Amino acid sequence: MTTVTTGKDGQAAADALDFVAPDTDELAALFTGRTRPPRPGALSASLTFGWRAMLKIKHVPEQLFDVTAFPIMMVLMYTYLFGGALAGSVDEYIQFLLPGILVMSVVMITMYTGVSVNTDIEKGVFDRFRTLPIWRPAPMVGYLLGDVVRYVIASVVMLTVGVIIGYRPDGGFVGVLLGVALLLVFSFAFSWIWTMFGLLLRSEKSVMGVSMMVIFPLTFLSNVFVDPRTMPGWLQAFVNNNPVTHLATAVRELMAGRWPGADVAWTLGWSALFVLVFGAVTMRLYNRR
Repeated sequence: MTTVTTGKDGQAAADALDFVAPDTDELAALFTGRTRPPRPGALSASLTFGWRAMLKIKHVPEQLFDVTAFPIMMVLMYTYLFGGALAGSVDEYIQFLLPGILVMSVVMITMYTGVSVNTDIEKGVFDRFRTLPIWRPAPMVGYLLGDVVRYVIASVVMLTVGVIIGYRPDGGFVGVLLGVALLLVFSFAFSWIWTMFGLLLRSEKSVMGVSMMVIFPLTFLSNVFVDPRTMPGWLQAFVNNNPVTHLATAVRELMAGRWPGADVAWTLGWSALFVLVFGAVTMRLYNRR
């Protein structure tokens, strides 16, 4: 069976298919009628990513193990293991050891920044960050700001345990606060090394392995446990110029109520150098991925 379309019906169908092109002014008003939200500033974007790092701890609270149980274990183990042998008594050794072991523990915790960066890269999260109209270093700075909170938790835990077992800082609250503040500044700067490795290496295990190779010589070949004057001359040359030695000495003296101007200056100088060098390399790698 065939269907015959009359001229009148065909004209009606043609009219139904006709459409009027939208007016360009109306379209422009539709898309630009609302005010575009302002672009977030550098501080705002960095704080937002820092809050994101904190939310990750909320969803995976096991991440707090390294800033709670690990510092407690470090304080108790080294105090009672070396106290009697090196200083004759635990009470005397804890006054020397606690500031140093505080520095050692927090510096070792910094390597997890690189692990977090590498994990987000593997998940493809960084590809989404790069498309956002934000300050380019904001994601990296956010990681570091979130980790600063973890460093504060570790410091409070270790100082609390130290006071319980006999540590008495002669510098009082102000001296302890200054020592912890200097430690946080150094740790923030030092963490840029691990963000670089997080971007440079291919897997989380690689980041952990390389981080251990860097951290262990820096922390153990320092004055954290003993006075360098008891070491061989060739080893003293390294220990005395080790950034961790300058930091440990500065923190120890500040908590004892003294002002170690030279070591504070060295620590701040090392911190600035880490940010300038490794921060620049990190952002170059981030922009090229």
